[in-house]
Amino acid sequence: MQHKMILTGDINLMGVTDPTIPFAQIGDVTRGADVVFANLECCFYEPMAERSVEEEGFYASLKSAEALTLAGVHAVGNANNVNIGGSAIRSSVGRLDELGIAHTGAGVNREEAARPVIIERDGVRYGFMQRSSVYWNHGHEATDDFPGISIVRAHTAYRPQIDQLKTLTRPGMPPEVVTWADAESLAAFQDDIASLRQRADVVIASNHWGLDQEILTYQQEIAHAAIEAGADLVLGHGPHFPLGIEVYKDKPVFYGVGSFSFETGHRAQKHPDWLGLMLHVSLDDGALQDVAFSFVRHNARNETVPRDFEAEHADLEDIREKSARFGTTFAIEDGRAIVWRKT
Repeated sequence: MQHKMILTGDINLMGVTDPTIPFAQIGDVTRGADVVFANLECCFYEPMAERSVEEEGFYASLKSAEALTLAGVHAVGNANNVNIGGSAIRSSVGRLDELGIAHTGAGVNREEAARPVIIERDGVRYGFMQRSSVYWNHGHEATDDFPGISIVRAHTAYRPQIDQLKTLTRPGMPPEVVTWADAESLAAFQDDIASLRQRADVVIASNHWGLDQEILTYQQEIAHAAIEAGADLVLGHGPHFPLGIEVYKDKPVFYGVGSFSFETGHRAQKHPDWLGLMLHVSLDDGALQDVAFSFVRHNARNETVPRDFEAEHADLEDIREKSARFGTTFAIEDGRAIVWRKT
């Protein structure tokens, strides 16, 4: 049985008053897929009290959530740095449940937040699990009895750059930034992936991480660990930029797919029409056949719109260059960039 799966980056519906608008120009594509999964970077929550724009919290109206249904989104990951606050998370996951949209990564307690999503199509089970390594250090991680998100911890250290200079006698020399995944947290993450592998035919590891356009060591460690534990594909998001693509042990890793629908951000600022990758995955009897990407942006009406590669030549070449460091190449076929194909 042949299936089509679409994976997308960040969806943030803050400020959306008409849910028919965001995906009006891309809905025919997404609704045509058997399975659609996205990173949800907002909470469907309407606070009782008036709030200033300086108060953080990516709160979108309950009505705006209907945009996901109209786009044919079947499941979302909501472990990221803006899904925070007990009331906000309870409201958001409740709204998703009302709409029949499965979710993974945030919940009313640790167990629910960590729980993966399994969607079945014609007897094929698609498993999704999302974790975040970018989060607030207080009150954001789910606990046994309080809402939050599910995480994979990582650490940062600052090492003097002595390998090149062979000396420490240069005042003001900036340190080298070193990152690594927490060993205990990484082991638990792998256990969760391996457990999902036992219950699903296809496993997608979705990870919120990163800093700007650099791929950090801890991201690679987490991605490789996911593949080694049984994931078929790693979907990375967070920095809002397309990043390099790696094929590790014959499994694709997208370190950053950018935004899919993201107009309003921190302090109610309007963002430019960031470039995003929409992943197209073809499967046969639960086995990946090929993985490709296409481009999207958003227009002045806040509609997500397809973009062809000719119009985005510079960005396509940038992704090609970023991916070359991993030895990854891709070819353009029928308006899509084929990253991986079963041999």
